[in-house]
Amino acid sequence: MGSEVETAPAFGDADLSNCEREQIHLAGSIQAHGALLVLSEPGGIVVQASSNARAFLNQSREVVGRRLGDLGGNIAKLVDARLSTSLQTLPVSFCCQIGKPEKSCDALMHQLPDGNLIVEFERAGRAVDGAAHIDSALKSILEAASLRNLCEETTRFFKDLTGYDRVMVYRFDDDGHGEVFAERCEPKLEPFLGNWYPASDIPQIARRLYERNRVRIVADVEFKPVPLKPTLCPTTGRELDMSLCFLRSTSPIHIQYLKNMGVGATLVISLMVGGRLWGLVSCHHYAPRVVPFAVRAICELLAEAVATRILALENFVRAQSELSIRRLEQRMMEAIGREGDWRAALFDSSKVLIEPLRATGAALLFEGQVHTVGDVPATQPLREIGEWLATKSAASVFATKSLAADVPQFANLTPLASGVIAVPISSTRDEFLIWFRPERIRTVTWGGDPNKPMIIGNDPSDLSPRRSFAQWTQVVDGRSEPWTAADLSAARLVGDTVADVIFQFRSVRMLIARSQLDHVSRQVAHAEQPVLIADAKGTILLANEALLTILPRAGSQLYTIDDLADCCQDAADVKARLHDLVAHGQTWRGEAKLRSTALGSRTVMVRGDRIFSKPGAVLGYVLLFSDLTERKAAEEARQRFQDGIVAQHRQMAAPISSQAGLAHRNLLAHVLQNAQLAALEITDGLDMASMPAMLESVKTSVERTAEVLKQLTMTKTSGDGSGT
Repeated sequence: MGSEVETAPAFGDADLSNCEREQIHLAGSIQAHGALLVLSEPGGIVVQASSNARAFLNQSREVVGRRLGDLGGNIAKLVDARLSTSLQTLPVSFCCQIGKPEKSCDALMHQLPDGNLIVEFERAGRAVDGAAHIDSALKSILEAASLRNLCEETTRFFKDLTGYDRVMVYRFDDDGHGEVFAERCEPKLEPFLGNWYPASDIPQIARRLYERNRVRIVADVEFKPVPLKPTLCPTTGRELDMSLCFLRSTSPIHIQYLKNMGVGATLVISLMVGGRLWGLVSCHHYAPRVVPFAVRAICELLAEAVATRILALENFVRAQSELSIRRLEQRMMEAIGREGDWRAALFDSSKVLIEPLRATGAALLFEGQVHTVGDVPATQPLREIGEWLATKSAASVFATKSLAADVPQFANLTPLASGVIAVPISSTRDEFLIWFRPERIRTVTWGGDPNKPMIIGNDPSDLSPRRSFAQWTQVVDGRSEPWTAADLSAARLVGDTVADVIFQFRSVRMLIARSQLDHVSRQVAHAEQPVLIADAKGTILLANEALLTILPRAGSQLYTIDDLADCCQDAADVKARLHDLVAHGQTWRGEAKLRSTALGSRTVMVRGDRIFSKPGAVLGYVLLFSDLTERKAAEEARQRFQDGIVAQHRQMAAPISSQAGLAHRNLLAHVLQNAQLAALEITDGLDMASMPAMLESVKTSVERTAEVLKQLTMTKTSGDGSGT
């Protein structure tokens, strides 16, 4: 790590060859519309300050070395009152008086890991009717029925709130490129809607800062940076980490970028969806502009609500896809009973297999045969694709939007098969379900030529990322429409569903065709799905390795189907279920808790069926087991989420004053309703593995939103005589 830091360019020393690593969080200076103090704790002594602090804060002499209480006003009292707050992740804002004569300021305070406090000051902003803006915007968010509609509404209420000339919702794709997905701007301005900007426009280090500091402002692109004095923080001997500073200076490269666009001021708010930077709300103004703390806090609150709604809408699409896949599973089981072959259900309609993934064609490679639906390559190329997929790592899903770029030998398949997504359906190396999308030749409109070389003049300020932002179009070919996270989830679910049916199908064949026992049992024995097969008398023919791995030691002594009960904590109930299966032919669909093993105790879902060779003639029994560890974790996460929401509501609903408290509770109710809708969409889905993390991200967002809302309410109702 040391060598990386040594080679990383210092703030302001980067050019386009190394700006990706510019230490923008170590700016060492601030924008000129405010002042900054660094306080040592304990003691509240100013150890570092912006060089304009004396004048900005109405001080008769320099502030470094003085106690905060000596600077006049009520600032020291207000800082002390907020020291119990967790200040390392979310800064706290308040109004204060400071200086001689006293001056009203908006202040923002956060704490560094080393214990130092950073307090930033701006001139006191105008009063803002935050409740009206928040209430109206939250209603729009809750009512948005599609992603497009939500983003369009977002640009509307952010423009009404902030007054910037242009407001855009900027969405990142999988490659990090950004698209202007929604926009609202003044009629005289050229629209940017639909424009794309290359990933290099926002370096990774800047993206990481957007994840931490959710609201960033450039008040005037012509500002002259105000340096910190002394340059190094005396308590640490290092440059000051300004990651969470609102006033932090902006990289000269970014300032030049904005000037090239003719922009005079910006406000950028992060959209964090499920713990990732999904996009930005980007506001441009064509003259200097400062919006007060209260407005920026409302922006952050609304951005959290928008991000939560995005998560809900994305999961709603996924849940709808999963519902159609469950119907497909039922059709396959019916096809086995009706025709003896599950494949009929996959291919009797062109829509059944390809619609859940919005594909144009699909192919099944199974037991040496190729079955297809829709627009797909010829049989031999399909076999070659299967052979190539078999050489890939054993991932549950493989996806590409440009097969020819991955494997040039398949370039001639581009018109039909640019996009490929594939899932293995058994432990046999060349058995896959594959979906295809055709090449989509499209014209991408970039905000300036992304390939235009950089220009560096004699002065660093001459450095230009792209001198022209005239629209530049590029014809993109050889690629399909990208596969989304919902597509990957749907493919994985279809693959798992088909794999389950194949186990059932092969187990039936094993019972019917005993002459093929060795071949078929080998396929079942090495499968990842735990399975037990017994003959008509209940004698166990096969308990595969996957099952024996999760069973306790008693599992090695399985001789008859009844012996399975001894492996379970609820032995009596399991024995009764097995008796009903064998004696009465009652299908078993239920849970069983296995006794503890080296892997720990676990709950499994059991699917037990009686198998017939012909009506009334029992061949035997097949029991399939599914590990419910992920599902149980998801259920626990769901309960924790619900308990957390209830606790949050109780904690935050207490009125701060009669009138403000009522407005506060109403707004909080909207926030919680939005969160619960998102949680409902998440828990309606079947992606159990990711459910706890997604619920936790919603819970974290609610907590952050509630804290911002609390700060807004406290600021508006504080009795210090300096409300916004």
